[in-house]
Amino acid sequence: MRLASLITAALAAATLAGASTAALAEPDPAKGEKVFKKCMACHMIGPNAKPRVGPPLNGILGAKWAHFEGFKYSNDILKGAEEGKVWDDANLNNYLTNPKVLAPKGKMAFAGIKKDDERADLIAYLSQFDADGNKK
Repeated sequence: MRLASLITAALAAATLAGASTAALAEPDPAKGEKVFKKCMACHMIGPNAKPRVGPPLNGILGAKWAHFEGFKYSNDILKGAEEGKVWDDANLNNYLTNPKVLAPKGKMAFAGIKKDDERADLIAYLSQFDADGNKK
């Protein structure tokens, strides 16, 4: 269901941007694993994931903001956690597009992933992992 809503959002965004909806494919976790290489300098995922510059991303889809205990999150992310925000499809997609939109004073220095299909593939890859880092 979550991937379906992501696809719907991506199709809507592409339509508004004047792109052909036929150009968007079903999100591909294998392609997302390749996109994740852009994230690996700061983040880990999987059973042995540990904090780096950024927190591990195990179980990120559907998790509350600032969910990884012991990681020192920015005040923006902590405030979102206090407000009950969750990393749903829309928030994660928005954050991956430009992290400074949701967390203007956040620690993430990465400029974002501008291509809709790459973000969709990355989210499909991340969504495979549960909170313990095991593939669902």
